[in-house]
Amino acid sequence: MKSKIKVAAITISLAFVSVYLSDHARAIFVGGAGSSVGLYQNAITYIRDRINEHFRQVEEIKALRAQNIELERSAALLSTFAYELNNVLSDKNSSSYAPQIKQVRALTYAKIGDYDKVWLDFKDFDKDKIYGMIYKGKSAGIVVNKDSKPLGLLQTDPGSIFSVYIGDEKIAGIAKGNNKNIIIKYISQWLNPKIGDEVYTSGLDDIFFGGIPVGKVVEIKEEDLYKSAIVEPDNKIEVPSYLYVVTKGK
Repeated sequence: MKSKIKVAAITISLAFVSVYLSDHARAIFVGGAGSSVGLYQNAITYIRDRINEHFRQVEEIKALRAQNIELERSAALLSTFAYELNNVLSDKNSSSYAPQIKQVRALTYAKIGDYDKVWLDFKDFDKDKIYGMIYKGKSAGIVVNKDSKPLGLLQTDPGSIFSVYIGDEKIAGIAKGNNKNIIIKYISQWLNPKIGDEVYTSGLDDIFFGGIPVGKVVEIKEEDLYKSAIVEPDNKIEVPSYLYVVTKGK
């Protein structure tokens, strides 16, 4: 009899423990599953937000690039319009003024180790014409014909030659690269360019239009028969992805 009571008691105890542990285990399992689902949902939300943010940034970058291109185009024309306006105010008989520029893409250096020459993707290139190059609203060099292809010579290249004015007195000169800066030679001895004078294109060579900033005079050299001015360029160019060329000077 006692043995039967013991067996019954043990059976009831095991049943109670089984039920209790099952509920407890179930609670642990459900709680763990709930935490896993929560973590999964949080991860999905985070990833989705980051993806959306990335695409928003991509669109913003595209919009800013387009805006930057237009602003650079405006900057390239602004200084020369201001320059020409001063001429118009002093000369009522000035002809109409409508300079034009075109965006071109830099392709590759023309020669390894020479960072002043670059091939350009320039549609409608006229091999019989020399073009002025502009970057960030300032002079950048010229475009010449090389094997019937457009070759950009940055303004520190010795082959980059164009006409300029020096300072408020508009001292005329020819700017030429010297592999580091720009040099303006053959300035008459009776003229007085000064260190700090601003140099800008004159527009007299039909390469550039007038008034585009070139640089600043940093040294005056006295030669036997003339003076030379060393000009530090405003543009420190490491070949950009695109530039502008002057397709019409006036």
